[in-house]
Amino acid sequence: MHETAIDHMPGFSLGGAVPRFSLRSATATGVVLVVEGADGQPTSHPLERVPDTDVWTVEIPGVVPGDRYHLLVDGPVGPRHEFDPTRPLLDPYARGILPTGSDETAGPRWTSVVVDQAFDWGGVVKPQVPLDRAVVYEANVRTLTAANPHLPEHLRGTYAGVAHESTIAHLHRIGVTTLELLPVHAFDTENWLRDAGRENAWGYNTLGFFAPHAAHASAPAQQAGADAVLREFKGMVRLLHEAGVQVVLDVVYNHTAEEGLGGPTTSLRGIDGANRYRWAPSVSPYRDSYYDTSGCGNTLDTSVEATADLIVDSLVYWAREVQVDGFRFDLMAALARDAEHRFDPSHPLLERIRNHPDLQDTLVIAEPWDVGPDGWKTGAFGAAGERTSEWNDGFRNTVRQFWLTDIAEERRTGMPQAGIGGLAAAMSGSRSVFGADRGPLASVNFVTAHDGFTLLDLVSYDDKHNEANGEDNRDGSNDNRSFNHGVEGDTADRGVRAARGRSMRNLMATLVLSAGVPMLTAGDERSRTQHGNNNAYVVSDDLTPVDWSDDEDAETMTEAVAALARFRQAHPALRPTRFGVEGQETPGASRMSWYGPDGHPMTLEGWDQPVHRALQYFAESTPEHEPFDRVLVVVHGSGRTRDMTLPAREDVLGYRLVWSSEKHRDHERLRPAGQVFTAYGPGIHLFEVA
Repeated sequence: MHETAIDHMPGFSLGGAVPRFSLRSATATGVVLVVEGADGQPTSHPLERVPDTDVWTVEIPGVVPGDRYHLLVDGPVGPRHEFDPTRPLLDPYARGILPTGSDETAGPRWTSVVVDQAFDWGGVVKPQVPLDRAVVYEANVRTLTAANPHLPEHLRGTYAGVAHESTIAHLHRIGVTTLELLPVHAFDTENWLRDAGRENAWGYNTLGFFAPHAAHASAPAQQAGADAVLREFKGMVRLLHEAGVQVVLDVVYNHTAEEGLGGPTTSLRGIDGANRYRWAPSVSPYRDSYYDTSGCGNTLDTSVEATADLIVDSLVYWAREVQVDGFRFDLMAALARDAEHRFDPSHPLLERIRNHPDLQDTLVIAEPWDVGPDGWKTGAFGAAGERTSEWNDGFRNTVRQFWLTDIAEERRTGMPQAGIGGLAAAMSGSRSVFGADRGPLASVNFVTAHDGFTLLDLVSYDDKHNEANGEDNRDGSNDNRSFNHGVEGDTADRGVRAARGRSMRNLMATLVLSAGVPMLTAGDERSRTQHGNNNAYVVSDDLTPVDWSDDEDAETMTEAVAALARFRQAHPALRPTRFGVEGQETPGASRMSWYGPDGHPMTLEGWDQPVHRALQYFAESTPEHEPFDRVLVVVHGSGRTRDMTLPAREDVLGYRLVWSSEKHRDHERLRPAGQVFTAYGPGIHLFEVA
């Protein structure tokens, strides 16, 4: 394995005396590069293979940014080959990809474009955000600003719109430190969706791993060409960095837009498909099949060096040249499978990502599963000292069940299904999932994400409503752990709306006040709805954008999120960096004491019996970089009213309520230790300690 400098990666290199192009293919027998200059006249340039390698190369004098080009690749005939020397193919390392039109039989056509990498960063550097202070905000470029009235219309739904001052002001208001963008690598809509007249709005269908998606740029940038698209993207990063906001990309390296066999051949399949994709054991002498662990028709084979190099080179390019701060890896378990398709937590590709010198300052976030055999790997992507964090689906499920389905069950039968032990484990960092050595920051906590109900829909629908997707409501998860509070969908009933608002605040407070890295989904703070659609990847912008209107409910929720974020930043006891060890002083850990509703230490029977749905969580920081801090979080998971005796500790003068999911609580006076605090229904309450 070797690490490649940006100037010496495959694709076009303009840095030398003569422009050079190179390509990797182990199975091709001939490669021709076709370049179309400003005069519109194509010229053909055969590549030569470097002896005893898979590298093909050619020098092409006179190539300049803006030139369009494609590849023609020839090779053997066989079950795993898709060579056609007349078919234009994209350069896997193209920095620019633009549409060239379409035809009825082949769909959209794309071309690679030579780009000018020059950009004035103005001395702006990447923000340094300690991971315990990170608040991640997952957003789609289009839907984040598509309905923002504070933006000029031509900037709505664009990279420039994401970096607009009104967008940044909103991110600051709700405490966001880290903006995680749904895929922005150039992507395409799947053939079957296009045939049905629909569009892939999320981007999990990559055409090229180096080019920003052109359709997310403003119309003037698109018209000006690939250089302008890249400049707008870099400009977005620079402005966000100036504002102290990190940029993380959701990257899809597990599969490509070439779909299953018979799908569109746009790049790798026609260049070296026998090596670049995973193949199932042969069952036919005439046709092999892909080994698909992505659920999208194909899976890239990361046990092949050229494929692993492609992924690492892409990461280095975005981290160095485009200055992004990190990556969230879609279906990362697929990247960690060996040549026999088995998951390997020490996969060479993972080790390269963890140890590459140009990636040491980047965030690494794993979606720790794929859809293949033995594909659910939450907790398996790191060890002590490693910097990989993982989406914690167990946190999501536990928190939803506690605040929604258990409350619904209590309404129906008088008794919820579970006690409070699972929620306590989730709030304290999911130690049993990630291990004592990795610490709570290995967990990226979330209640909602792009795939699934929005927060408002989670409290408004018992069932998914995905009819707009055109699959007869068969798509999307059936395991939503949601609760409509008595009415399916929107309602004017004030009691139902109030109960939903409380549940939303309970969910959000649990997320923000828990140990780990909280991730919000864009628009949840604005009560965004997808009208019960829990798989809205093909739903048009007018049904899914963030609501920027002056809606009272949205404003109330936004201010609740803003307040919670402020309290999290102010209290290091809520954001430990390590797990404590019994009987030892562990800098960065929080000492956790658990009390029952009577104010006494929690009993064994109080953890898991469904009748016990209340606890008091007393957290004290162990100072490392910040002053000593302590807080009390009171949780009551029942619709009944209950008196809670605040813990009487010799080292505590009293408790001051600073936030509550119940409205109209007294947040000013100091309550003496041992005093009764009444919880009126399900709620979560944060106390500062005097």
